[in-house]
Amino acid sequence: MTLTINFSDTSSLVQIHNKSLREHVLEMLHGAIVNGELKPGQALVEADLAGQLGVSRAPVREAINVLATKGLVEVVPYHGTTVKKLSRKDIQELYSVRSLMEGYAIQQVILSESTEQAISNLRAVCHQMQQAADEGDLRAVNQIDRDFHDTLVAACGNDLLLSMWSTVSMRVRQVMSLRNRRKGDLQAIARNHSEIVDVIASKDLQKAIALIQHHIGMTGGAIVKDWPEEEMTMDIEAAP
Repeated sequence: MTLTINFSDTSSLVQIHNKSLREHVLEMLHGAIVNGELKPGQALVEADLAGQLGVSRAPVREAINVLATKGLVEVVPYHGTTVKKLSRKDIQELYSVRSLMEGYAIQQVILSESTEQAISNLRAVCHQMQQAADEGDLRAVNQIDRDFHDTLVAACGNDLLLSMWSTVSMRVRQVMSLRNRRKGDLQAIARNHSEIVDVIASKDLQKAIALIQHHIGMTGGAIVKDWPEEEMTMDIEAAP
């Protein structure tokens, strides 16, 4: 069976030229998994990927080993390598940890001496989100949504938290890329984030933490509800 992956011209998997092979193969494969181009359960065949990327198999093998340490792929001896599957339990755990991290971030922002700067930065992101919502641009709203939460965590000034957040936000991005989305109410999404900033500005610590955790809990709960009972996988049919 020959695996053929149909990538659009915006795919992360493109021919690589004039760059460090190991780093850029890793970057391409990482992006393809996180963006949902390579689906959970999909086999990763070194020869096929090397051919698509225009490189030898060695940097592909090295990249796969790194991705395995990040928990994005599973390497089973004598059975091959696949993109790691995602279960409802995985999603629940992810959003529970995310809720705790962002609750802590809000606490640190409110108690810090740079609260006003953080509020200013967050309001700027909210303004961009409102513009995208007014234009009905779902993709932009989703990207700015991620920017909002990245900005919030960065504003708390905790380097260790920020390092851990990079892993959590990567997994959230993968989940959001894979979920069966409906356009929804973009105005409500923008409004909800503005409300979070307003409560941070009021310095009502308990209300701010409760609001961000409610926001994350509602999002995670909706995703878990719609997630397949079995781990999400990609059905790959044999080529004719």
